[in-house]
Amino acid sequence: MFKKSDKTTRKSSKKFGITLISEDSSFRGDISFQGGLEVQGSVKGQLVSEEPTAKVRVLNGGSVTGQISVPNVVINGLVKGDVFASSSVKLESAAIVEGNIYYNNLEVEKGATVSGSLVREVPTSNVSSISQSEKSVLDGASKSIPGKK
Repeated sequence: MFKKSDKTTRKSSKKFGITLISEDSSFRGDISFQGGLEVQGSVKGQLVSEEPTAKVRVLNGGSVTGQISVPNVVINGLVKGDVFASSSVKLESAAIVEGNIYYNNLEVEKGATVSGSLVREVPTSNVSSISQSEKSVLDGASKSIPGKK
């Protein structure tokens, strides 16, 4: 009925839901999640996700006291703690961040406030670049190999 490749495709396209900490709710403790997390209430603890497309949104009126380590972060509320976002950070107009922000891509709207450092961290690659002198040596070596053009 299903081909092996069909099962693989279905498994890899798994959709994750959105978790909501609603207004007038508070949560104390660390939260590890996949997919999305929206904070309208208050959270005291770390927010963590290693899933590459995970996103946390701290909405206007919401607050997080603790470290955030999520690939995609959108802030329009209060965050007291460091933010580590391997993909992107968006600070909307009502954002207040009391801590350092470590990011790859950053978008800041007029009115956002940061009391801390902004540190751009580009993802590292295991591929090293070859200098022009190394390239010419390699090109010369390949020309001297019989049968190699």
